[in-house]
Amino acid sequence: MTEANFNGQAVRVGVVGAAGRMGQHLCQLVDDAADMQLAARVVEAGQSGGVPLAAVDANSVDILIDFSTPHATGAVAEWVTAHRVAWVLGTTGLGAAEQAAVTGAARAVAVFQASNFSVGVALLTELAARAAAVLGLDADIEIVETHHHHKRDAPSGTALTLAKAVAQARGQDLAQVRRDGRSGLGDERPRGEIGMHAVRLADIVGEHEVVLGWPAERLRLCHDARDRKVFAHGAVRAARWLAGRRDQPGVYGMADLLGATATSKLPTDARAR
Repeated sequence: MTEANFNGQAVRVGVVGAAGRMGQHLCQLVDDAADMQLAARVVEAGQSGGVPLAAVDANSVDILIDFSTPHATGAVAEWVTAHRVAWVLGTTGLGAAEQAAVTGAARAVAVFQASNFSVGVALLTELAARAAAVLGLDADIEIVETHHHHKRDAPSGTALTLAKAVAQARGQDLAQVRRDGRSGLGDERPRGEIGMHAVRLADIVGEHEVVLGWPAERLRLCHDARDRKVFAHGAVRAARWLAGRRDQPGVYGMADLLGATATSKLPTDARAR
């Protein structure tokens, strides 16, 4: 894992949101990695199991992996900018202000942002974009995502990334063609609309489906995540990749990590290079 070493030294990683389910998985993976050192467990003030970000010694951290909450994003962006620490960001549900903070930080530091760190989801996004580009507006597109009942944001960040990818592949502005759910009596489905549907059910980790339909045919592209450790492994992989690019500010994503063949159709959440 030479990408994650600086002159033979292990990469020092701080995990933001260490008290959460994802944070606990991340701490364990980093702690077990021979080429990494768990330098800080970052939690909200008053939480046990770590320290607040303001109390972290910036000189002891090379990269932050952040799966916390949207309301913490602005503070983390300020911290990584001030201390020139690389940032792997997996928090979803960001508003315009939080996303602007990420973009601003990327002018000073390397930021790896993804709504989903699964390799399978990255491939799903590429395949969906390819299908949308080939079929164009002749195909109706519906995106369905299913998650556990604890998830707060809807549609999921991954579903939004998929929607952006297919809209971009068809030359559309997602904001103009997106429709979340359907209810009541309305007009028939307009050509080019992209439907989005969120299901919250029990303990489902994450399921995403892109359905494309056109006369006499239907194509269904699906991905199921059966263990959230998949995302933790992906985030650690991203941290390894980003370690060698700490001096290259910008927003990177899964297309950069995987060297996808259709990177122009795989939008990072806020590319700022």
